Amino acid sequence: MASDRTQVTDAPPAPHPGPDTQVPPDPDTHETTYWLEHAWLDSHVEHGVTIGVTGGRIAAVSTRADNPPPGATVLRGLTLPGLANAHSHAFHRALRSTVQVGSGTFWTWREVMYGIAAKLTPETYHALARAVYAEMALAGITSVGEFHYLHHAPDGTPYDNPNAMGEALLAAAAEAGIRITLLDTAYLASGISDRRGGKPPERHQLRFSDGTADAWAERASALEDSDHARIGAAIHSVRAVPAEQLATVAEWAEARDAPLHVHLSEQTAENDACLAVHGRTPTRLLADHGVLGSRTTGVHNTHLTDEDIALLGSSRTGTCMCPTTERDLADGIGPAARLQEAGSPLSLGSDSHAVIDILEEARAMELDERLRTRRRGHWTANALLRAATADGHAALGRPDAGRIESGALADLVTIALDSVRTAGTLPRLGAETAVFAASAADVRHTVVGGRHLVRDGVHTLVPDVPTALAESVAALRG
Repeated sequence: MASDRTQVTDAPPAPHPGPDTQVPPDPDTHETTYWLEHAWLDSHVEHGVTIGVTGGRIAAVSTRADNPPPGATVLRGLTLPGLANAHSHAFHRALRSTVQVGSGTFWTWREVMYGIAAKLTPETYHALARAVYAEMALAGITSVGEFHYLHHAPDGTPYDNPNAMGEALLAAAAEAGIRITLLDTAYLASGISDRRGGKPPERHQLRFSDGTADAWAERASALEDSDHARIGAAIHSVRAVPAEQLATVAEWAEARDAPLHVHLSEQTAENDACLAVHGRTPTRLLADHGVLGSRTTGVHNTHLTDEDIALLGSSRTGTCMCPTTERDLADGIGPAARLQEAGSPLSLGSDSHAVIDILEEARAMELDERLRTRRRGHWTANALLRAATADGHAALGRPDAGRIESGALADLVTIALDSVRTAGTLPRLGAETAVFAASAADVRHTVVGGRHLVRDGVHTLVPDVPTALAESVAALRG
């Protein structure tokens, strides 16, 4: 599941101070030493690991240090590389619990989602996303891929700053202290049509659309990478980007060596419409328009043919599985094991944020496959952790994250081994404990770029995350 991409990114900057913001020392200005009681080093667990951090990166790693060196910050428990959330819609967090009333399908859930989307402004989205990204930090997530398509005012009118909504998300991530890959999303049509340009956006979709892929590219080009942020691209789906405009988005991403993500075959209705109009599956349509490749990640990849799986694997197109959302929306179980066997690297995302827990996503991917096949052990715990760390970061254009090794970004998460869920487990089975017993509630420390962002379960920049979440969600319901 490794990637050969080599983009180098530095640590996130200290956020601008606000009324609830405490700014810690800039990790780039000094050296830091951490002593890890137990550390997962890609395929095994070591006791007593000392790492030196310089300029936000791991400068040195030494093992078998029974006692912390003088001045070191001690992280007790099991330390992993920072987790990557490769697929997020931050505003969906406002839907938690409210969409569990009654029954329905993805399509009825979507109508409720549109109602929340219509209420967001740059200011309210910033407040919500800041709280959501702080929740992610508490769950050990150090980098998020934000699949962003709320570009304009609800009636489709661009803001004075056409990227006001995207920049609100970038600022929110900085203030929450985590890295972000903003996957600026082309969303131009309401469905697949044989007429050029597809079906026009519906009322709730007007704020998503730039009109054409060329107009999308012009707006997205004004966004810039920064120390904590990468700018990537996304095709919402073959439903939302007409076939003749797919190549424009793919070429924009290729010219910038940027990640490119796409919702792919999440629903059988999408496949049926694509076959009816184009005589091809969505995967084949993307392949024929130059979208697939090693920088591209298909999100969900649920309802695929054998040919689809071969196309994705042979092109090294990644697969981002979001099991908690896929089961919450009754989408189905994607063929993750077959995709990986074919050559598609796997990553994980929390998508609609029914829960924010990448350890649960890793566990669910394995357990879903067990239900489908009635057989256990499709992935080792080490392989599942690699999907949650190194391969997730690679899908977000950060191949220098997700490993505890010299030269890597100093992003870490420490899981308690003495909670009611993890007590009594063997440290040498730390990977198995993390995936199959622990949860986000067991995260004790999160370090981003050498900065101790979450300390003993408390966010150092957003001290009262529950209140921030409650207030920002209430503002949308009022």
